[in-house]
Amino acid sequence: MGKQVTEMLKGTLEGIVLAILSGRSAYGYEITAWLRDQGFSDIAEGTIYALLIRIEQRGLVDVEKVPSEKGPPRKVYSLNAQGREYLEEFWRTWSFLTERLEQLREGGK
Repeated sequence: MGKQVTEMLKGTLEGIVLAILSGRSAYGYEITAWLRDQGFSDIAEGTIYALLIRIEQRGLVDVEKVPSEKGPPRKVYSLNAQGREYLEEFWRTWSFLTERLEQLREGGK
């Protein structure tokens, strides 16, 4: 990914992770691996873990510690009602922005 994509991703990564969690519960490495499989190869695990801590502190996810075959228990994150509301607002904002950007791309019509 180029620098421009990385910078744009910073503003949307929280919404992307919440969207992933809206479909299923997951732990940090699982989210990172999925993002990398989708072409976001430059995303560091540390970035995802820091983001998960922030959204946990803001009350957007529920966390369950699940035993791991290797090492300490994993923190599995799932979207809660507050997180779903936040994600809905993210999608409304995303739709607004994409519509305006498309208008600009078409010459401001």
